[in-house]
Amino acid sequence: MHNPSVMKAHTAYLPVLLLAIILFVGCNQPSDTESNNQQTVTYTDDYGSAVEIPLHPQRIVSTSPAVTEIIFALGGADLLVGRTDFCVYPPEAKQITSIGGISNLNIERIVSLDPDLVISGSMIPKKSTVQMEKMGVPTVCVIEQQRYEGLYENISKIGRLIGRTEAADSLNALLRDRLKQLDVQTTAQPKSVYYVVGFGASGNFTAGGDSFINDIIRLAGGRNIAEDISGWSYSLEKLMQQNPEYIVIRKEDSAAFCRMAPYNQLQAVKSGRVIAIESSLIDLQVPRNTEAIQFLFDRLH
Repeated sequence: MHNPSVMKAHTAYLPVLLLAIILFVGCNQPSDTESNNQQTVTYTDDYGSAVEIPLHPQRIVSTSPAVTEIIFALGGADLLVGRTDFCVYPPEAKQITSIGGISNLNIERIVSLDPDLVISGSMIPKKSTVQMEKMGVPTVCVIEQQRYEGLYENISKIGRLIGRTEAADSLNALLRDRLKQLDVQTTAQPKSVYYVVGFGASGNFTAGGDSFINDIIRLAGGRNIAEDISGWSYSLEKLMQQNPEYIVIRKEDSAAFCRMAPYNQLQAVKSGRVIAIESSLIDLQVPRNTEAIQFLFDRLH
């Protein structure tokens, strides 16, 4: 019935001093050959591709809802000239020209927008990024990280790509501070939780222990009953056997799940402990994940 919506260049300049800097900064930094007179830098993206990108991009297309949201959070909305149909947060994003869907990426429409940089996510296959490169459009991929801490890394990457490094540092500091302020009683017995990604005839899917969604549940003071699995597939038998105290599910799926057998026999459903959440708060790796943590904590405790 439902399918899972699933789910890092070394250069040389001056000898000893710059070698130390290179080793510290890492392979995802723009090339150290950049200077005030240069128009491009070399960037190695998450597919391992070395891409020549503008030093100060002015026309950016985002093919990832998470990337779009982060660019807005960094104050780079004025740089966006294209986004996908799924890039709908913040609401102002809808005013930006859409290039269509994600699975059926319209490369011709992207090229027509004359972007000097395209930033994609994990949903865009590498062959599409290669195709855009061949058409003269610098394209880099920023892949969603498995752990919650990876959010900070991706914010820093996007900040470097769009020339908003200070804004990225400030945003990361703010998010870390928010997380510290969340009133999560880690000493309390965590509530058992199951997050519904997919259910019904096509199978049962959830977020395993190797996902940032698992971390969101843990940070909210819950215990993901699927923390022992890797991936997304989960057996119905195991779900019924574990019989979690709380079900967390996307708002649009909540009513159907609660009506359908055998899910309607779960203690969480029968006791009214089904937490319906806005999907973009938890399915996307974005700054609003802190809102998801607080939202879940308030309802689990």
